[in-house]
Amino acid sequence: MKKLSIIGILSAVLLLSSCFGSSEKPAQGPAAPPPPSLKVAKLEKQDLTIYNEFSTTLEGKQNVEIWPKVSGFVQEVYVEEGQKIKKGQLLFKLETQTLNQDANAAKASVNVAQVEVDKLKPLVEKNIISPVQLETAKAQLAQAQANYQSVTSNIGYSRITSPVDGYIGEIPFKIGALVSSAMAKPLTTVSDISEVRAYFSMNEKELLKLKESLPKNDNNVLDLEKAPEVTLIMINGEDYAEPGKIAMINTIINSTTGSVTARADFDNKNNLLSSGSTGKIKIPTVYSGAYEIPQTATIDLQGKKLVYVLKEDNTVTTMPLDIITTTPQGFVVENGIEDGTTIVIEGVSKLKDGMAINPAK
Repeated sequence: MKKLSIIGILSAVLLLSSCFGSSEKPAQGPAAPPPPSLKVAKLEKQDLTIYNEFSTTLEGKQNVEIWPKVSGFVQEVYVEEGQKIKKGQLLFKLETQTLNQDANAAKASVNVAQVEVDKLKPLVEKNIISPVQLETAKAQLAQAQANYQSVTSNIGYSRITSPVDGYIGEIPFKIGALVSSAMAKPLTTVSDISEVRAYFSMNEKELLKLKESLPKNDNNVLDLEKAPEVTLIMINGEDYAEPGKIAMINTIINSTTGSVTARADFDNKNNLLSSGSTGKIKIPTVYSGAYEIPQTATIDLQGKKLVYVLKEDNTVTTMPLDIITTTPQGFVVENGIEDGTTIVIEGVSKLKDGMAINPAK
């Protein structure tokens, strides 16, 4: 009887277990993450002005070195370093005592030769001597006169004047110094800085790009008169107030450096700029109907720049860029993009073709 009771209880328990069972659901995998929320931008054509910068060195309109034509001791210095002077102004005077002595001797030689000619003339007229002797005396007189003129010219050279308007540079030779045309340094330099010339260099690619951006005449020659104005960035980082013009582009490439030299001219009526100063030339180039692509929107693939274009279903696909130049912010593109195209401008390094995103403005 007890055995039957135990068996009955166990059967009931098993029956209840099979009827009610476990209420737990089977385990499932992790839910898929939502598409990333990334900023996008719609591309629109615009006129872009891009500036190319080149290091430059400034020179005055004229930098004239002043050299002595004769040797001598500096007797007087009539100007100060940095002084503004006029053309023809007296700068230096050299000691002329020796030259004066030479002039006196040369003048005496002229007198002696003249006396000889005067003495021989009547003798020739009376046929006492040969005319050849008179001609010889005349030649000696001409030689003596030439020597005298040379000495007196040298005395004039002892007074050294300025050939141009400008400013006096360094004066390395003071009163008492012996100077000559063979010395290593000039007496001084006179710099006309009413206009300054900014010289700068560029490589072959930069030259080609600049030529393509500049206007040309009917003969397909660069028309620098119609070239855009350029800006000078001074050594302190500030823009010079007066705009400049490109005055010269040397089209002969230096075979050693692979570069060419160009020049821009600037008015300097306020004398703010100095000859020998350095800075940068900023040349504008205008691109009409172009797109500026942010650098953050691009990826590199096999040497090409690509962007991710947003499709209508919010998936992305890559598109290569035909870049014509760069800017501090990114790249300029003129062709290969339809107006109104939307591109992803952040987080592009983690995207793949066909990937869905949640676009954000």
